[in-house]
Amino acid sequence: MSLADFFSPVNLDKLTPKAGFYSSQLGNLIDIHSASFPDIEGQTPDIALIGILDDRHAQNNQGCALSPDYIREKFYSLYSGPYQVKIADLGNIKAGEKVSDTYAAVKLVVSDLVRKNIMPVILGGGQDITYAQYLAYEKLEQKVDLVVIDSHFDLDETDEDSIEATSGNYLNKIFLHQPNYLFNYSNIGYQTYFVNQDSLRVMEKLYFDVHRLGDFSGKVHIAEPIIRNANLISFDISAIRSSDACANGNATPNGFYGEEACQIMRYAGMSDKLSSIGLYEFNPAFDQNGQTATLLAQMLWYLTDGYYNRKKDFPLQPKSQYLIYKTSLKNNQHELVFVKSKKSDRWWMQVPYPVGVSKNERFHLVPCQYEDYQVAVSGEMPDLWWRTYQKLV
Repeated sequence: MSLADFFSPVNLDKLTPKAGFYSSQLGNLIDIHSASFPDIEGQTPDIALIGILDDRHAQNNQGCALSPDYIREKFYSLYSGPYQVKIADLGNIKAGEKVSDTYAAVKLVVSDLVRKNIMPVILGGGQDITYAQYLAYEKLEQKVDLVVIDSHFDLDETDEDSIEATSGNYLNKIFLHQPNYLFNYSNIGYQTYFVNQDSLRVMEKLYFDVHRLGDFSGKVHIAEPIIRNANLISFDISAIRSSDACANGNATPNGFYGEEACQIMRYAGMSDKLSSIGLYEFNPAFDQNGQTATLLAQMLWYLTDGYYNRKKDFPLQPKSQYLIYKTSLKNNQHELVFVKSKKSDRWWMQVPYPVGVSKNERFHLVPCQYEDYQVAVSGEMPDLWWRTYQKLV
């Protein structure tokens, strides 16, 4: 079965201005599946846009299946940055007879694109599609790191034998999935009054990284190393405050500002490790003058801008491009090793594998901040080092 069999074409006539696109607008530069399917074998794109027309398991937000074309219309009208874009819009995956059929299609498509070193960008649908996005990594036979930008933990109690996930419980399905190949889960921007304290205890017990919205107030840059560690990202639009993104049935007054969401997306694009991302839960029925669609288009623009400004400093080769810093804790029982890229000034921390855990590697590299190095220099153990080590045991 060809990849093209999963997609319906984009109605380009509906999305094209009467005067057409200017030569430097993205609508003129993207290889769009309208008359024919993009040649992703001969002219391999860097990024592939995928629309999902299924919102059956989006809680309190039916209508988000209609979102892909609204995002496309605004995105196509933007101008390219100072780089040559290689983006293909593959069209839309229609809702299957059952939601599990949609998941199967998303899983196969994302898996195939990742193997081809093409980054899929999923547009629309409920956030339960994150589960299918995660399943796409099953055949890669490696541990993966998931980052979710969301005001909630989607861990609603559910029947463990249930076949399908919902936007409110898909994390349960991911955490309980066997075989388990999730190394780390990180949440960016949860709001405590939306979170069950039992869920916080679960996150702590599993040594997962969860970060309150207030942690990023005026300092969104601290999200960068968290995002740099992700293989896949899921962005729930309800994580953005309703005044900046009202088009969501679960929108609330507090959340990230629009410019902060764009900065997060640029960090995502710049990550050499990131291989897929989904923008979920945008519902055009609640939009006002297309403002949320415009914000999402700008977020996509920043993702693209970040992608074409990647520093290619991971994995850490050649070694001559990096500085090594070593420091000891107060009791001198542990030596901590940090690595800094000369290209980007970004930091990583080496966490040694416990004896007998890994035959091929001596340590695990985790992105960190300069502040983690400062904590180590003061003789204290950074929390990030300890949580990472516990997951390696």
